[in-house]
Amino acid sequence: MDEEAFDDYDRELELALFREYRDVVGQFQYVVETERRFYLANEVNVVRRDTEHDFYFEISMADVWVWDIYRADRFVKAVRVLTFKDVNVEELQRREFELPEDLSLDGK
Repeated sequence: MDEEAFDDYDRELELALFREYRDVVGQFQYVVETERRFYLANEVNVVRRDTEHDFYFEISMADVWVWDIYRADRFVKAVRVLTFKDVNVEELQRREFELPEDLSLDGK
């Protein structure tokens, strides 16, 4: 596969992922962003864990959709993440994610 064909394939995967996100976002209550992944979830629990010289976060999520272009099944029953980095959790308001017709990618 030449580089141009690979780039086209990668763009198609990204577009399909965005379309899937757009279709499922209304089913979730929270957006969770870590340094490695982006998640949609209906239950989120973030706990700060202190160690002797540092701390980390333990994030537990249930009923989850994972933003990962190469993952075959993005719907997951439960996810647990341990991280020393920042964690961003936002509660979604459904009306925020309604795209105007002129921004729709396929006329939906």
